[in-house]
Amino acid sequence: MQDPGEAREFEAHRAHLTAVARRMLGSAAEAEDAVQEAWLRWQRADGATRADDPRAWLTTAVGRIGLDRLRARAVRREAGAEHAEAAADPAPGPEQEALLADSVGQAMLVVLDALGPDERVAFVLHDLFAVPFARIAPVVGRTVPATRMLATRARRRVRDAGAGADVEGTAGTADPERQRRAVEAFLAASRAGDFAALLELLAPDAVASTSLLGLPLRLRGARGVARGAIAIARLAGVPRIPADEPLAAHVHRGGRVTRTLRFTLRGDRIARIEVTRAR
Repeated sequence: MQDPGEAREFEAHRAHLTAVARRMLGSAAEAEDAVQEAWLRWQRADGATRADDPRAWLTTAVGRIGLDRLRARAVRREAGAEHAEAAADPAPGPEQEALLADSVGQAMLVVLDALGPDERVAFVLHDLFAVPFARIAPVVGRTVPATRMLATRARRRVRDAGAGADVEGTAGTADPERQRRAVEAFLAASRAGDFAALLELLAPDAVASTSLLGLPLRLRGARGVARGAIAIARLAGVPRIPADEPLAAHVHRGGRVTRTLRFTLRGDRIARIEVTRAR
């Protein structure tokens, strides 16, 4: 029989656990599933093992669950299954999209999505939620010094995402129709989660630039840009290409433009994407 006290204790930490899971997984639906799994583990666990610090115990549990899911996701990506993954995981509804965008920030999701599973968990738990390395180490299966290095490496990658040289190139072919087709294909592949198609559309050294908390942020390389595009597309509305700007696309929400994407082509491939927030 369920102990009402256990349920009350868990519910007192639900909002915190959901925030942790969202930052680790970048999906409102997956975050809710992870929190539900943590609840099941909470019910099965020995009361003595969680009595000292229930919040820490639950945070660690969500960390383990999140890491398992991130590792599984990485395996699917390496196997080239991004499209199948996106098809199996429906896009979040408008309410979930708005909630996740507000609580995490789209730029942050792009940065976190570029980290490896272990780096992401170490960075999120330590840098965003102040979990001690001694508690994170058992989650990622490493020593405390090695776990500290994971977070340091992740922190450096997040910081370095704001640096880097611009790509060289021109505005691309002068044919507006070809420009429009390239942008339309990119937007469609992003929304569909078609990783392989995005790699075909992007220059190998493609760069995407935006901002994170007011600081410049860059993703470099076709794989990094493709992953970032898929992460953003799951949250953003469907961009529209203006009739007179084939190398631009506007994201609308609530009847107004919230972001503008501007593209630079090199030949028929996209070499640069600049994302700016409407003021």
